[in-house]
Amino acid sequence: MLVSSSIIIAQVFLMAGSAQAGLAEKYLVDDLPGAALVGARLNGILQKIEAGEKLTTLAEAFLTSGGLNSLLALSTGQIDRLTFEETAERERSERIQRAKEDADRAAAEQAQKAEAMNAAIKARFAAMENDPVLRRKREARELRDRFDIGFIETEQYPRVMRLLQQVASGIRPTPEDIAWLATEADDCWTDALQKAWHRLEAEALTKAWAETGDLWDAVNASAHWRKAGEASQALEVTGAALDKAGRNPKPQSALLTTRGGAMRDAGRLNEARALGLEAHEMTPTDFRPCTLLGAVSMELGDLAAGHEWYAKAEALGAERRAIDQELKALLIRLEPNERNRIRAYLLEQDPGRFAWLRK
Repeated sequence: MLVSSSIIIAQVFLMAGSAQAGLAEKYLVDDLPGAALVGARLNGILQKIEAGEKLTTLAEAFLTSGGLNSLLALSTGQIDRLTFEETAERERSERIQRAKEDADRAAAEQAQKAEAMNAAIKARFAAMENDPVLRRKREARELRDRFDIGFIETEQYPRVMRLLQQVASGIRPTPEDIAWLATEADDCWTDALQKAWHRLEAEALTKAWAETGDLWDAVNASAHWRKAGEASQALEVTGAALDKAGRNPKPQSALLTTRGGAMRDAGRLNEARALGLEAHEMTPTDFRPCTLLGAVSMELGDLAAGHEWYAKAEALGAERRAIDQELKALLIRLEPNERNRIRAYLLEQDPGRFAWLRK
């Protein structure tokens, strides 16, 4: 019953609204918002005219002030319906034209204001660009953002910013500066800054190798390219260097090992293993090919071989801490199931040695 009543009420309101709109059209004032709005003054006047009632002095004054002269003349009997329609249509057209002109003028004024505001904003920013203090602050912020650096201790700020500017400009910091960053200002020694520095070192060492032919420059360049996240560059420099390596086993083994590491970075694990085995055959007492083979074997799923190679690397002089760090990095990259399989295997082989895996 309540729903039916609501529907009936809604229908009544719709009919009333339609009637008011028809009334506004009849008296040629449908362009005015108050004509079809129940409760509006103009709508009330229209209803009185429609009912043949005499308008009050205030109502007549309202029509005069609104320029509705034809409607006023009709309501007072000064003109007939036909004359009203002719003059009221003309008034209506003039109102619509004036409204359009007013809207265009308002839009133009608004556009002028917006243009003036934009010009003022541009002028303000231009002034800020030319302000040396603000420019230095902006450049400093951009540098910190580029290298993912947040807060810098006040006493460290000048030196850190100088080093950031150097790296951003392609100038290699000194080893002392890098050591200071990594130890004293380690919050600023971010991954982004480290990658940028490794790239600078890689570029310099690659250039040095090209100029001197020193194979160790190529080895070190490859290591830096890898740490800069650019395995393809490491493969390029080691490939070229191996063609000129000759029969010297130590640099050749080092090139094979770092090239194998780059192959591993690129996901080419079988090629990495082959290079590691070749390097180990050349320098069987060097632990570096063994650590490569340990990591690659683990990633290939041969856990027994991986554990054996890591044990051999440690026996040949590799630091246990370095091996553990490499294992941690390897585990982070693997899928959870494979990570858990390796963790369980190593704990089974040597619970004491790999106790840190339980944490």
